[in-house]
Amino acid sequence: MELSTIAGQSIPTFPLYSTDEKAIPLLGFGTAEYPFGASIHTLKETILEAIKLGYRHFDTAAIYLSEQPLGEAISDALRLGLIKSRDELFITSKLWCSDAHHDFVLPALKKTLQNLKLEYLNLFLIHWPLSLKPGKYEFPFQKEDIVPFDPKSVWEAMEECQGLGLTKSIGVSNFSCKKLETILSTAKIPPAVNQVEMNPLWQQKKLRKFCEEKGILVEAYSPLGAKGTAWGTNRVMECEVLKEIAQAKGKSLAQVCLRWAHEQGVCALVKSFNKERMKQNLDIFDWKLTADESHKISQLPQCKGFPGAAFLSDDGPYKSVEELWDGEI
Repeated sequence: MELSTIAGQSIPTFPLYSTDEKAIPLLGFGTAEYPFGASIHTLKETILEAIKLGYRHFDTAAIYLSEQPLGEAISDALRLGLIKSRDELFITSKLWCSDAHHDFVLPALKKTLQNLKLEYLNLFLIHWPLSLKPGKYEFPFQKEDIVPFDPKSVWEAMEECQGLGLTKSIGVSNFSCKKLETILSTAKIPPAVNQVEMNPLWQQKKLRKFCEEKGILVEAYSPLGAKGTAWGTNRVMECEVLKEIAQAKGKSLAQVCLRWAHEQGVCALVKSFNKERMKQNLDIFDWKLTADESHKISQLPQCKGFPGAAFLSDDGPYKSVEELWDGEI
């Protein structure tokens, strides 16, 4: 693990497996706000502020409606001299389910790059192991729009995107061990990343062990529980054990969660549009949790915040939560 000192902040980086791409900063700035596009008019300024504070890794997706503001912020950051080159940034976007068809992957990536005004992504992910009828970008979506998902052919198209140099790395999001096995069984390029829900109340121990064995980096979304979103709960931020640890250390509860994630060897994606909290969330690298504190967190009862009911359908590939997550629930 290397340390990259950025704007006074030392953010550790990690070399991604299966690529010669630059190392990924292990703390990323998320741009999803629900309902999607709710902060579209202020998002550019927020991202510029994040760049000033030292964030260099930004996570977006076609469905978030945040690609365009992120692209505008990158252009402004270059013009203002906040960064010398686009190469200083690590940019991730994701393929929405309506484009999760072999022949739609490359056009979708080209549209993403157009939105971002970039020549390449650092990381392109399959957002969910699900396909929808092409043409719509909406969430929630109509159940009748769910169609069969062919992971092998979609992954083949993702590999083509990397081969063309339009993305430096490829990966997945919300994939179970079993679904990763399906991809790995035919992949010429294995996924570099699996981005999943992970926090002290949903620790993903089995999945993390599997990914570590396969050389796949886990990225944690909702590391603070995603309070206030359609996919989150307030359970993490109201956890008494975490509150006690935060108080004892003189840290915020969010800092304790992010430090815990970092100590698990994953990349955490944090989303706050509040300047003070954006600053606090960077301040997690020069202190540690004690063995006792880590043990207390490891013993917390587990409960998935986002079971993914929207992706279930009696006529679709996933009729139950167990099928969607292959029992990892």
